[in-house]
Amino acid sequence: MGKEDMHLIWGSGSGPCWKAMIALAEKGFDDIEKTLIEFSKKGHKSKEVMELNSRGQVPTFKDGDIIVNESMAICLYLEKAYPNSGTKLLPEEVADYAKVIQLAIEAQENLNMKIMIKCIYFTWMTPEEKREGKEFIEAFENNIKDLKEELKIWEKHVKESESGHVGGKAFSLADVVLYTFVAYLVRFGSSLDDYPNLLKYYKNLGERPSIAKTFPPHWKEGPLEGKKLLFKGAL
Repeated sequence: MGKEDMHLIWGSGSGPCWKAMIALAEKGFDDIEKTLIEFSKKGHKSKEVMELNSRGQVPTFKDGDIIVNESMAICLYLEKAYPNSGTKLLPEEVADYAKVIQLAIEAQENLNMKIMIKCIYFTWMTPEEKREGKEFIEAFENNIKDLKEELKIWEKHVKESESGHVGGKAFSLADVVLYTFVAYLVRFGSSLDDYPNLLKYYKNLGERPSIAKTFPPHWKEGPLEGKKLLFKGAL
């Protein structure tokens, strides 16, 4: 096995795909074979994807005969299979390892729920004509309130690290996970002005090669506008 045997199927703007791509870049495998699918054309339900992932989801990753789906699983696999390649995403010292794993899973579980599911997907799944209604507005405002409390926790985590990385002195799996969610906040209109440490974290890590080179291609085409800016004025 090695990068000549690797193949990643991914979609632009997918947080899970971006996590896998950052991890691959950090491990020195950013130039592997990749297939970019289009969600709008149901590329994630293509025969190629379904043969590797019966859920019809991306990222889907193949390393020789080994198939790994789900972004966190791909990150953990890469660290186990290639511990001496590129960046160590998981520290060796037990206490440091525990902290990084804790923060990575904490970010994945809580931020996915409070940013993606309760705000972004909640809005997308609500018919546009109902988004002006009292029921939707009250629910969205409550979801934003919960998200603000969550962001206070991450603002504190980043401040306490004093290193520019959330999990310790070095870039780690915790950063792979956290950064993509913070980027989604900015993408959908948050200024992060109320969270200066997260804002600094976003700007500084955005210059890291693994993040800059894997930045979602269609995000570079221009900022979102109008009603798509879900967090503008709210965060």
